Order: sequence, then structure tokens, then C-alpha cells
Amino acid sequence: MEAILSKMKVEVNPNLYQKEPFSSSLGVSIVQESARLIQELGLENFTFKKLSQEIGSTEAAIYRYFENKHKLLLYLTAWYWGWMEHNLVFGTANLNDPAERLSVAIRLLSDGPIFQKNDYLNPVSLREIVINESLKGFLTKEVDNEHEAGVFAQVYKFGERIADIISELNPNYKFPKTLVYTVLESSLLQNFNSKHLPGMTENSFNKLERYKFFHQLVVKTIQNDN
Repeated sequence: MEAILSKMKVEVNPNLYQKEPFSSSLGVSIVQESARLIQELGLENFTFKKLSQEIGSTEAAIYRYFENKHKLLLYLTAWYWGWMEHNLVFGTANLNDPAERLSVAIRLLSDGPIFQKNDYLNPVSLREIVINESLKGFLTKEVDNEHEAGVFAQVYKFGERIADIISELNPNYKFPKTLVYTVLESSLLQNFNSKHLPGMTENSFNKLERYKFFHQLVVKTIQNDN
């Protein structure tokens, strides 16, 4: 299964790019090297000039693929959430029990992708970008227009699949999507806090305990719903 997924390209909303990056070797270099540089430098210090120097091209050539670094960040994060959806689908394919599928989903939310190899982009590097930079992608004045253009479709689809599992477990629970995205955002922030703002979490809040915390939070919430 992992071998199949490693060859799979995630389809991303075309409103995020000017030219499909995986249609050429230059486009591949742009997205792969930009992911490395954004992870290393942070979005604030990342520029198309620095990227062009790394890939031996020109800024003008990069602009033929992406309008700006904001759109490039949204592309990378959309690719990540599309990859997470693939992980959820493949990781739960043989599980009939919705409780088991929910456990897989929460592990994805708290720990990141189960399948960590892909020939197109590195899911592990993308997760670091999502943890450290993704909030900068949608806390902007353009977010409403971008929502209307469908650029957040990947994260919506991923979250809706998990919300459907919750509804299987408790059809009367009224807020499955709200719960899913609360956990999604919180898990990213807790990953960030554990590394950079340790005063906001327990020092022992490791991967296993993070999973247990969010699993208990979700399960008890939907069980105790009246």
C-alpha cells in the first residue's frame, strides 16, 4: 500500500497556481525546493529571489508558476491536506468499526501522516510547514475570496471524512465538523507549543500522550452529548 501511495500525486485546486508545477522539471524544482526553504527559513524570510538562486533559474520563471509566495504556501498546505485524506482513506479501508476508523483519524490529526514517503513532495517536511506556517496562509484579508475559489477544498474534504465517522458513532451529535476542526487546529498548535512555547503545555506531552489526549477529548465529547 505504501508503494502505491508513494507514486500518487495529490490533485490541488488550479486556482492556486498559474501553471501546473508537476508539468515540468522546473515546476518540480520550484515546489520541492520551496518546501525545503520555507521549512528552513520561515515564510517571512523566504523569497522568490532566494528560491531562484537555489534552483538556478530566474524570479520571472517562478512567477509563471505561482503568483506570489502566499499562493505557493497555500499550494503546499493544500497538497499536505490532500495527502492526509489519502492516508485516511487507505488507512481505514479495511476497518468496518467506526471506532477503529476514528482512532486512525485522530492519530493522523495528532501525529501526522501514517504513510511518510512520496515521490513528489516530502509529507514529513510539509507537516513541519503546516505546523509552523499554515495559519499565515488563511488569516488574511483575502480568505473569503480564496474560500469562494475553492482553495481550501483539500482540508475541507479531509475534515468532512472524519466528521462522517463521528456521525456514524453518534448520529445525534450536532457539531461533528466543529469538533474535528477544533482538534485539527489545536493539534497543530500543541505541536508548535511543545517546541517553541513549552509554558503552554506539559513537558511530557509527547506523541503518544498527544494522541491519548485528543482521542479522549473526542470520544468523551461525543459520548456525553445530550
